[in-house]
Amino acid sequence: MTMKQKTILVMSLACMLMAGTGCSDVHVLPAELPAPVQSFVTQQFPGQNITFADKDWEWFGYAYDVVLADGTQLSFDTDNQWDKVECRMSAVPATLVPAPIAAHLVANFPGITIVKIEKERYGYDIELANQLELKYNHQGALMEMDD
Repeated sequence: MTMKQKTILVMSLACMLMAGTGCSDVHVLPAELPAPVQSFVTQQFPGQNITFADKDWEWFGYAYDVVLADGTQLSFDTDNQWDKVECRMSAVPATLVPAPIAAHLVANFPGITIVKIEKERYGYDIELANQLELKYNHQGALMEMDD
């Protein structure tokens, strides 16, 4: 391959990458959200309306961000699975918290609600109403605490 061909190949790849990122953050109507996203909102936040939604191109598909009428923010990965729930006016639904984490929180932080849960590569990032941030591994063991 000649130097000219290599240069053309690199420039072509760069243009394709830039074109792919140019389509990010496209506003969508609630009815245009994938069925699993709509179902999650209906099941976990009954009676809440979606006030804003957008889709963002990722490497393997679209990720979605949704804001509900009460200010709750939801993020979904390219498989349409939730990866972050941040509540402003209420607690994160208990059904989203893995049982070992819920048990640890009840035992060590009774009465303090979860206002944010985020799936991470290592496990879960939890924020409590008292601003305490807790990191758990996938088995539900506390790894780190930060205030």
